[in-house]
Amino acid sequence: MSVHSKVAQWQNAGRFCVERATDYSDLLGIGIEQTRKSVVRELSALVALTVAGLFSLSFACLAIIATAWGTPYFLQVVWGVAASWLLVSFVSMFIVRSQKPARSLRVLQTEIRSDLDTLKEALK
Repeated sequence: MSVHSKVAQWQNAGRFCVERATDYSDLLGIGIEQTRKSVVRELSALVALTVAGLFSLSFACLAIIATAWGTPYFLQVVWGVAASWLLVSFVSMFIVRSQKPARSLRVLQTEIRSDLDTLKEALK
């Protein structure tokens, strides 16, 4: 290959990169907006679920303890409720740790990888 054809290849690659840079910025903006909306929606639902669940379970536990108040099994019931909460906490921790984190900006990453592959092929 001549020097002139190599320079032409690099010029074409440079033009391609400049043209794609505006597309990347558009994709980045769209990706950030989608990620923000998703995070706000999921956090709002998670907070509402957590508050409602904790209140419901707390009152259920108080009802169980109040029911056993005058019985000889009162201490066993109280410790049973505490052990149940501890078990729920451990199970929740393991479930949270086993989940994969969400990948944001996936479309932008895919486009950049595709364009890098195209540039590699063009510069061979």
